Amino acid sequence: MEKKDRIDTFGASALIAFSLLLAFNQVVIRVVNDGLQPVFFAGVRSVGAIFCMWVWFAIRGRSIGLMRKHVFFGLITGGLFAMEFIFLFIALDLTTVSRTSILFYTMPLWLALMSHFLLPGGHITPTKAVGLILAFLGMVVAISWRGEGGDVSLLGDLLAVGAAIGWAGVALIARTGLQDLSPDRQLFWQVLVSAPILLFASLFFGPFIRDLEPIHLWGLAFQIVIMVSAGFTFWFWLLSIYPPASVAAFSFLAPVFGVILGWWLLDEPIGIPILLALLLVCAGLILINRPQVPQKV
Repeated sequence: MEKKDRIDTFGASALIAFSLLLAFNQVVIRVVNDGLQPVFFAGVRSVGAIFCMWVWFAIRGRSIGLMRKHVFFGLITGGLFAMEFIFLFIALDLTTVSRTSILFYTMPLWLALMSHFLLPGGHITPTKAVGLILAFLGMVVAISWRGEGGDVSLLGDLLAVGAAIGWAGVALIARTGLQDLSPDRQLFWQVLVSAPILLFASLFFGPFIRDLEPIHLWGLAFQIVIMVSAGFTFWFWLLSIYPPASVAAFSFLAPVFGVILGWWLLDEPIGIPILLALLLVCAGLILINRPQVPQKV
């Protein structure tokens, strides 16, 4: 498919569907955590994704293309990828999908801050500054409101924020150290390096198996085949077709769907503070990802 300069009907439909998939993914992680230790689960997922990615390259007749010049940044992005999912999977073990969705999808906030200090031309415009403030306030509201019941761990909330920062780091490396590498090869680096890190780290988080049932194995298969291998590859494909800023503009839908699915599928309570946090974060994401209009001379 040829490159497009704007989001068309297919692109909008695909991005909405992918945002829904991202939200459902967090529900799946939450459920599978009941059967598998979270960090071990993340490690097995990366191992499975290595095999699926290898099949992907074989089917397309392409080499994996691991080159020596990419080793340094490949190790960094893989390490950040591992950190991101250690934090995210444990967060979903300790707190709700609704809260995690709001906090994890503050990633553009952290990426904008990193870009401002580390990337040429990544300065924060007045519009982005307002978006950053709104998203930060939403994050503060979500963390400050402890809700009802015991399933809203402060540590879980903070780990969700840490996962968002790790995700922003991965995105930053993709724009800098690995910018000449195709997206699927970047993903291969991430799962290849993260797999041994995650499996080693899992040794320090208790027994690998919890109350394992068939639904947990189906969830693991969904994570490996649908989410990591096919889902992320599809996302990268969309980025190669449509303008990145336009694609990013749909990021506000993921926390919206996450809150809805957490309430619908897991019966999570949604209080007014969570809805306020969601509104602030979504408004912030829209402003942060809003394309900058060139000034007329």
